[in-house]
Amino acid sequence: MSKEMVKGLIDLIDDSDMDTIFKVLVRFVPEESPLPDEIEAIERANKSIAEYGTVSHDSINWD
Repeated sequence: MSKEMVKGLIDLIDDSDMDTIFKVLVRFVPEESPLPDEIEAIERANKSIAEYGTVSHDSINWD
């Protein structure tokens, strides 16, 4: 079976089943390991959240 055939089959899927199909297909997409700077940024963010917490979206003046 070719990729084109799979793409054609996806077009036949009912919209109500799309979430299920998406979850199945995502399992076949290889994950990439985070880069060292990404790991460092995540660690800094986690420390900041632990120390200062977060701000609710409702607390922000978006205007």
